Amino acid sequence: MSHPDSSDTNTQPDSQRTGAQIICETLLREGVRVVFGIPGGAIMPLYHALWEYRGTLRHVLCRHEQGAGHAAEGWARSTGNVGVCLATSGPGATNLVTPIANAWMDSTPLVAITGQVPSPLLGTDAFQEIDITGITVPITKHNYLVTSARALPQVLREAFHVARSGRPGPVLVDITKDAQLERVTPDWDASVMLPGSPIAGSPIAGSPIAGSPIAASPIAASLPHDAIQRVAEMLTTAVRPLMLVGNGIIESGASDALRIFAEHSGIPVVATLLGLGVMPEQHPLWLGMPGMHGWVHVNRAIQQCDVLLNIGSRFDDRVTGKAASFAPRARIVHIDIDAAEINKVVRADVGLVADAGAALHALTDALPNDASNRFQLWRGEIAALRDQHHPRQTYVRHDSTSPLAPHDIFDGFNAAFENRNDWRVVTDVGQHQMWAAQLIHWDRPRALITSGGAGTMGFALPAAIGAAIANPHETIWVVCGDGGFQMTSGELATIRQERLTNLKVAIVNNGYLGMVRQWQELFEGRRYSGTLLTGPNFELLAVAHGHRGFTVRERANVRDTIQAAWNHAGCAVIDFHVEREANVFPIVPTGNAIGDMLSESVAHPSPHMVS
Repeated sequence: MSHPDSSDTNTQPDSQRTGAQIICETLLREGVRVVFGIPGGAIMPLYHALWEYRGTLRHVLCRHEQGAGHAAEGWARSTGNVGVCLATSGPGATNLVTPIANAWMDSTPLVAITGQVPSPLLGTDAFQEIDITGITVPITKHNYLVTSARALPQVLREAFHVARSGRPGPVLVDITKDAQLERVTPDWDASVMLPGSPIAGSPIAGSPIAGSPIAASPIAASLPHDAIQRVAEMLTTAVRPLMLVGNGIIESGASDALRIFAEHSGIPVVATLLGLGVMPEQHPLWLGMPGMHGWVHVNRAIQQCDVLLNIGSRFDDRVTGKAASFAPRARIVHIDIDAAEINKVVRADVGLVADAGAALHALTDALPNDASNRFQLWRGEIAALRDQHHPRQTYVRHDSTSPLAPHDIFDGFNAAFENRNDWRVVTDVGQHQMWAAQLIHWDRPRALITSGGAGTMGFALPAAIGAAIANPHETIWVVCGDGGFQMTSGELATIRQERLTNLKVAIVNNGYLGMVRQWQELFEGRRYSGTLLTGPNFELLAVAHGHRGFTVRERANVRDTIQAAWNHAGCAVIDFHVEREANVFPIVPTGNAIGDMLSESVAHPSPHMVS
């Protein structure tokens, strides 16, 4: 492989390379074309080499390493491929901890490459020496400290394999400065010896799940016939079965397999926050999102079902509420690629370690052809619940209501998104995130990119940069609060420097850290401690960065402004000034069963309990 734009390196395949050049060539061999990062002392040799590869390996200079990590996540979440971020040692590496943790919680394939002080200085508290491998052990699938250039081809191949295989996740590779400078003849065919690695030639073996009568390999061919038959029998003899699906469906690429299985079986489907879009919202078997801010009829269906089939969801506490009271009438079937998730939160009657797509295909084949007609009465019960509790929780306006409610914004987005698929939404974390999940019509996987398990404020803007670069023919909409936006708003400069024209920002601005304020209102007697939030004029801030800015205070201006931002040939920021104390309903108070929800659609009166 030759070095593009290189005049000072030997380009013969068997020639010596510096460790930094080996890193660049290995990235290219792994299909990487974009990396996100910030240079510094310990990683300067890599940046020196990147200049030689600038024709084929694009570097995006972010304004903070956290932004670089989230941008790599956005690339990965929108494409399904491994995202790559770079940082130097010490504070550069520690600034990556938040996006690494975010990737860990949300099963995002990520390789973080950090520079480290020269190996003779390890352990001496040298300038900007931090044990980043020790820090990230709990939040990575694996990490490496590399002190020799000879190890780099094998280590980086392993890192990418680990990041993308099984349950995806982050891997950190920390490389000393001397290893980056060392010149060696790389062994591109170095063997990769990992348990269960197809590269190493050994399949992942199935192993029993403690306390669960069934276990199987993730390999489709290894799914045991008796296990699949038992699950199929449970489903066909049930009266009120329900499917709970999550991000595992998306990571497996199994959305079509899910729809086929649902239509074949007639079993209604609910999806977690990270699973939204796995089925079109208008599909008759689609119910919506469960959990803390899920719809009443969805949570009630979970509490009343007699068999719950969970595929690719880890029973997060925001879904289950009080775990001991979750799905109390149901026998639980839990299918997950990660054996550690089974029986971790909710006890499974049947646990199956398997790829989601492989399991869905096997179950579809195992069910009788007339299965779809079995559960019409059950679906009718759920429809009655939906009609009773009005799943959209219509927002009721009062004389004191602001001219612009948050719901108006999402009505505007639905109107703009109708009949087109050239868009994605990246949300931050807070009230706007839940309104977006509840109110936008999600009809395809990866249309929603959000921070789930870690709940990372500041995620949206940099993650949208990665998504915008990965999908240049789509419009990437950031939906964020005024709090989260201010955490990483410096990345507006990155957008300008990279000349990204397909990224638009919508700020739901209520002058509070809204979700915390809501909890203080509902559960802490309106003691608004530390949640009142000021900020700059966001329209002018956008203009200062070379972008288009808008300010909207009236409902009548929402749709036209969204369209104007969409049509603008560049980045645009819309500052929506909304009702300051609007709340997200329904809500399950902490410690409650998901059937015990606060549900209120009016502006400010005390909410009532739906139990």
